[in-house]
Amino acid sequence: MDPQIVEDPVFKHRLKFERGTDEQGREAVIVEMWVDPGGGVTPHIHPAMEERFTVLDGRAEFLAGRTWVGADPGETVVVPAGMRHAYRNRGDVVAHVRCVAAPADPGLEDFLTRAAAMGRAGKLTRHGIPKGLGALLEAAVMLQRNREMVTILFPPLPPPWIQRLLVPPLARLGERRGYGAAPAPHAAMR
Repeated sequence: MDPQIVEDPVFKHRLKFERGTDEQGREAVIVEMWVDPGGGVTPHIHPAMEERFTVLDGRAEFLAGRTWVGADPGETVVVPAGMRHAYRNRGDVVAHVRCVAAPADPGLEDFLTRAAAMGRAGKLTRHGIPKGLGALLEAAVMLQRNREMVTILFPPLPPPWIQRLLVPPLARLGERRGYGAAPAPHAAMR
């Protein structure tokens, strides 16, 4: 496998990151995604980042607000900043999708790469929930570092207002215990 491709066994997708620009000329993080059948991510919000998902092959479904929308090759789904969203592949073939996220936030690559590493290490359930205290502390450090970039909304996680109370002290404890100190295991963005 290409060493620049990040494998995530929990969310059943592979990701490749690069820098580029969006249609308005803003700096963007471009994520090429291969989402396996049954794969996808849980609902979340990017408060300041718009994402444009274009299906290149297969079929993918996107949650935008409270509505799931299917997209076929050549179709694009735009998720404005601040909107609850997710994606999934309910088909029987790999969905190849290109996401342009702008304005660029390097935390996006770091967050997704660290989450994938936790999945590969067996630290997350199939729903992305940390297994055990160590994994919870590692996830708290990751969430705290990226709190401006993403809010996770998937139950059984506590609602965002409770996360804002719990995550900072858990992250401080996690940092004291050495979680998240090393850089994310991935190729640097270009």
